[in-house]
Amino acid sequence: MDHNTEALANEVVTDTTQQTESQAQEAKTYTQQEVDNMMARMRGSIERKVLKPYEDLGDPQELRALREAEEKRRVDEQVKRGEFEKTLQELASKKDEEIKRRDAMIEEYKVNTPLLNAAAKFKSVNPEQVQALLRSQVRLGTSGEAEVLDSSGAVRYDDSGNPLKVEKLVEEFLTTNPHFVAAAPSTTNTQSSVQNGKSSKIDLATLDLTNPENRRLYSEAKSKGLL
Repeated sequence: MDHNTEALANEVVTDTTQQTESQAQEAKTYTQQEVDNMMARMRGSIERKVLKPYEDLGDPQELRALREAEEKRRVDEQVKRGEFEKTLQELASKKDEEIKRRDAMIEEYKVNTPLLNAAAKFKSVNPEQVQALLRSQVRLGTSGEAEVLDSSGAVRYDDSGNPLKVEKLVEEFLTTNPHFVAAAPSTTNTQSSVQNGKSSKIDLATLDLTNPENRRLYSEAKSKGLL
C-alpha cells in the first residue's frame, strides 16, 4: 500500500469512528421527556393499528364507559331483584304463619273440642286426659273435617261405610276402658258442682265445653273434687 492510500484509509477510519462516537454521544443526550414522547408516539401508532378494524364501533373510551354503565345497571337490577325476592319470601312466610294460625283454630274447633265434649258427654272422670289419649287418633282432613284414624294411619269407617265420628271414637274408648268413666248414682247421671258458693246438680252430658260458662262450672266442680 502506498503512502497516499494508507493516509486515505486512516482518514476514512477516523471519520467513521468519530461519526459513531458522535452518534453514541447524541443517543446518550436524550432526555426523559424525549424518551416518553417517543414511547407515547409508538404506543399511539400501535393502538391505531390494533383498533383500526373496530373504528366503526366508536371511540374506545366511550365504549368502555358504556360497558361500565351497563354493568352497573345489571348489578342494580340484581340488587332490586334480590330485594323483591326477599319481599316475596317475607310475604310467603307471613302467609304460612297465617295459614298455621287458621289451621290451629279449625283444629281446635273440629278436633280438640269435640274430643273434650264427647269425653264429658260419656261421663269421663277426666275429659282432658281422654282428649290427650285419643288426640293422636284424630286429624284435621284436607276437607276441614275431623278424621278418625286406625293404627296404620288410615281413615276409619263405621258399619255403614261412613267416616267414623269423633264422638263414636270416644264412646268406644270409654266402653273398653270403664275405669276412665265416673261412677254415677243409680238413679241419676248428675254430678255435684258448686256455683256461687252453693251446691247444685249438673248433668255432664249436657255440658258444652265450648261454652265458657260450662267450662267454668266443670273446672269448679273438678277443683272441689266433685268429679
